[in-house]
Amino acid sequence: MTGQRPVTVLVVDDHPVFREGFAALLGSIDDVEVVGTAATGAEAVEQAARHEPDVVVMDVSMPGMDGIEATRHILRERPETGVVVLTMSEEDGTIFEALRAGARGYLLKGAEPEEVVRAITTVAGGGVVFGAVLAGRITDFLAPRPQSGAATAFPGLTAREHEVLDLVAAGLSNGEIAARLFLSQKTVRNHVHAVLGKIQAADRAEAIIRGRDAGLGR
Repeated sequence: MTGQRPVTVLVVDDHPVFREGFAALLGSIDDVEVVGTAATGAEAVEQAARHEPDVVVMDVSMPGMDGIEATRHILRERPETGVVVLTMSEEDGTIFEALRAGARGYLLKGAEPEEVVRAITTVAGGGVVFGAVLAGRITDFLAPRPQSGAATAFPGLTAREHEVLDLVAAGLSNGEIAARLFLSQKTVRNHVHAVLGKIQAADRAEAIIRGRDAGLGR
C-alpha cells in the first residue's frame, strides 16, 4: 500500500487500556491512520459519522449499545465502511450475528498484531477476513450435513425440522439455533415443539438421545 493514502481506522472498545494501546499500535504503522477512538456503541456511531473511516475495529461486549447493534447503525448510514470485529467471544451466535449485521472481518483478541493489520487492509480493499479457527467453523457450518439416517428414522419431519433436531441433538440452546438458522427464537421454539410431538419425545433430553441415535448432532 506504500504510495497510497493510509487506511483510516476507528478503534472501538470499552476497555481504555486496550483501546488506547491498540490505537497507538495501529498509529505506528505507516499505511494506517487512526482517526478516532470510541468507548461505547453509541459513541462509535457518532465517531463513524464524523470521521467516515475506511475501517472500524469493533468490540462486541459494551455497555448500552453493543458492537453488533453499532455495526448495524454504522453500515445503515455508510455501507461502504468495513467493520472488523475484534472480540474475546468465540460463541457461534456472536459470530453469525456479526455476519448478519454486515461485519466483513472477525478476529479474536489473541490474534497477532500482523494478522489484525492484514485484516484491516484486506477489509478496506473490499475483502472478507476471519481468523483460521473461525473460518474453519464457518466452513463446517455451511457444509452439507448427511441426513439419510435421520430421514429414515424421522420421515415425518420437514427439512427445517430435521435441521432443528440436528442442532438440538448437538446440544445447542434455542438462542444458538436461532442464530445458526437466522430465525427468531419464537420460530425456533415452535419448531422444537413440533419436533418433540412428531418424534414422540417427552422432553428435550429425550429428543437429544433419539437424534444422536439416528446420527444427528455430530
